[in-house]
Amino acid sequence: MNKIKTGSKWDLNGKFVIITGATSGIGLAAAKAIAAHGANIGIVARNEAKANEIAKQINDLSGREAVVDVFLADMASQQSIRQVAKVILAKFPRVDVLINNAGALFQNHQLTDDGIEMTWAVNHVGPFLLTMLLLNRLKESAPARIITTASHGHKMAKMGINFNDLGAEQLYRPLKKLTGGPTVRYSQTKLANILFTAELGKRLEGTGVTTYCFDPGLVATNFNQNNGMLASATMAVMKMFSRSPEKGAETLVWLTETDEISHQTGQYYADKKVELPSVPARDMKAAYRLWNVSKEQTLLTDRFDM
Repeated sequence: MNKIKTGSKWDLNGKFVIITGATSGIGLAAAKAIAAHGANIGIVARNEAKANEIAKQINDLSGREAVVDVFLADMASQQSIRQVAKVILAKFPRVDVLINNAGALFQNHQLTDDGIEMTWAVNHVGPFLLTMLLLNRLKESAPARIITTASHGHKMAKMGINFNDLGAEQLYRPLKKLTGGPTVRYSQTKLANILFTAELGKRLEGTGVTTYCFDPGLVATNFNQNNGMLASATMAVMKMFSRSPEKGAETLVWLTETDEISHQTGQYYADKKVELPSVPARDMKAAYRLWNVSKEQTLLTDRFDM
């Protein structure tokens, strides 16, 4: 293996990068920076008007005629994700980078139309399904990358993922809810991001597709602003100690463009370096079990067992 020079870049010029959750926060900051480095961007978003405005901003700021495409999808809906994957595959002969960045935390117990708890659906099942549906195109485009936004908060899931309560009904019981059950649920989804990255990286060895996840740090964004007054007040306090979205996006942009990690896969990063996640996040038996559970929840066939 050739030695990688520190600071060397993976040429993004003309590459096609898909990113979810790019209409605000670190996703927006990352999309702008990646486009400025020469990549063409595909934004996956729910709000068409907002996404189109972001596309215009990216074009204006990139200093060039960047190609910015908008794809409409609800990451809580498997039908919507399947439809947007079809559109992407029909339009683009290659996908060089997939960034799973969209995320949410729901204070009240909700189920999607697919019968899956909402925080789990948006933060894990949706990214899993989108990745699997685009995986062959990523392989055809190799070298290619899959990057998922995780969180330091995964360490709050000290008992790991409760596979006996995937609907999180226990965590949303009144007493559990008062003592942070929804936050623990969010932490479990971020733990799932890390386990998925590790298992996928293992399964993709030798294909030219590499996988990464990262902790953006505590970032001042609009996250968790729609869950009532207490959540809004908590986030307002946290913002005083938070990074800017641009600072939070630095590791994501680095993972997209650096050559330093071309020989690495399946790892967790913070501040542009590999970090050791929690003990539950290093449990490869749990990662394997999560893979099979995720296939069941998305009704995927065995053809996705690489």
